[in-house]
Amino acid sequence: MNHPRVIRAHYFARSLILLGFALFIAHLSKAGALKYYIAPSMEPYIRYCPIALVLMAVSLAYQALFQKAAVLCDCERPLSASSWKNAAVYGLFLLPLLLGALLPDQALGSSAAAKRGMSLTSPLSAAEQLEATFKAPDPYNAEFAELAKRLYPEEIIEIRPEIFSETVGAIELFQDQFRGKKIKLSGFVYQAPNAHEFILGRFLVMCCTADAAPFGVVVTSAEPLRNIRADAWLEVEGTIEPQIRQGKNIITVAAEQVKEIPRPDTPYVYPSGDSVKVWESGQDE
Repeated sequence: MNHPRVIRAHYFARSLILLGFALFIAHLSKAGALKYYIAPSMEPYIRYCPIALVLMAVSLAYQALFQKAAVLCDCERPLSASSWKNAAVYGLFLLPLLLGALLPDQALGSSAAAKRGMSLTSPLSAAEQLEATFKAPDPYNAEFAELAKRLYPEEIIEIRPEIFSETVGAIELFQDQFRGKKIKLSGFVYQAPNAHEFILGRFLVMCCTADAAPFGVVVTSAEPLRNIRADAWLEVEGTIEPQIRQGKNIITVAAEQVKEIPRPDTPYVYPSGDSVKVWESGQDE
């Protein structure tokens, strides 16, 4: 049986940890930095977590400071008497708090992409003449086909962040039809470019940055590329040129204009529930 003083100490330690997480999440929410860790669809749920965490922290602190010893009956599984085990358990919770406090809030970049592996294909499996040209090979790709029909008539296909992966998927699915079309896209430079090409990448986030998948498009240039550094954000305008590399069909962009841009407030891209609707709403603006 554990002494009531030991139980109180554990209650108080847990209270401080919960309070720490509440303050950290509140800080991220106030600073607008939640977008670096979770998808926008999850933000409303996480933003109000500090309220529940503070209530639990206050409850544990009250029990630790003011509860009578008789109530602390130690009816549950006895606490470990090993200081090392207790330190290890609490350390698992304190470590992310410590890293969050010491490390800057910033978006994933080329170093994270290098560790996870950059994909050069879409991470999502993707008029009467248009109907015949863009026919979905299966029901799963029907949305890509519908999006492709709307993209094809555009003089310059602008890959919008709201439907970034879906647009790449549609072009990739019908890459022969899109060959030679003008395109404009933006992203970060993955690793250091060689003399005539680099990869323009984005991170696709499903739920949080733990599942972030880096993918990108190869950008080529007839002229030598100068003053382009890894992790720089660029906007590229050029021509779609499908190629086969390492046995895989990929789309590349022959750059005609390359300019550096500020990193966007929301650097990640997210899957869209209805890319066709999003594209059409953008056309109405």
